[in-house]
Amino acid sequence: MTDPPMELGTFERLAASRRSSLRVDPQAPVPSDLVERLCQVAAWAPSHKKTWPWRFAVFTGGGRSRLGNAIADALDPATFDKPEKIDKFRVKYLRAPTMLVVGSVAGRSAIRTVENRDATAAAVQTLLLGATAVGLASFWSSSIPDADAAVAELCGWEPATATVAVIYLGWPIEEVAVPQRPPVVISRRDR
Repeated sequence: MTDPPMELGTFERLAASRRSSLRVDPQAPVPSDLVERLCQVAAWAPSHKKTWPWRFAVFTGGGRSRLGNAIADALDPATFDKPEKIDKFRVKYLRAPTMLVVGSVAGRSAIRTVENRDATAAAVQTLLLGATAVGLASFWSSSIPDADAAVAELCGWEPATATVAVIYLGWPIEEVAVPQRPPVVISRRDR
């Protein structure tokens, strides 16, 4: 027997309540079994040709500093307008008790690599909605392509795995306002 379908309004409220927020208690741990469960939920995202391209790595405690140092050490100071920005990577991941890095494996072709990245981005959004459902605050930080090789090595992933997201997870310490969204434009082509 299958569960009854969720009311669309329930899902709309969940999706609309998701906020990007770094306002979390950095000392309140997120249970590891909860993070693992969120990764399992993420794996329900669609995957082109069933490649299951997503990879997950969880950093807590001192691991967050190792993540920041690996990224900072991989960056070329000459590419930054202010070299001190690199030092920010060494401490920025300490703002949340759990950092979740999500990678996408390279495909056998350029198109498959793009499809893998799309599937991994869908997995990230699924994970973020799951985090919202259990009351966690989350923030999807962009990847740092210049550090992909260092991150893949640190995470124990296959070489050429691209970082898609560095996600801050934690228990919120305050409410975050609902951002205004522009109206959705839907183009109808039935005539």
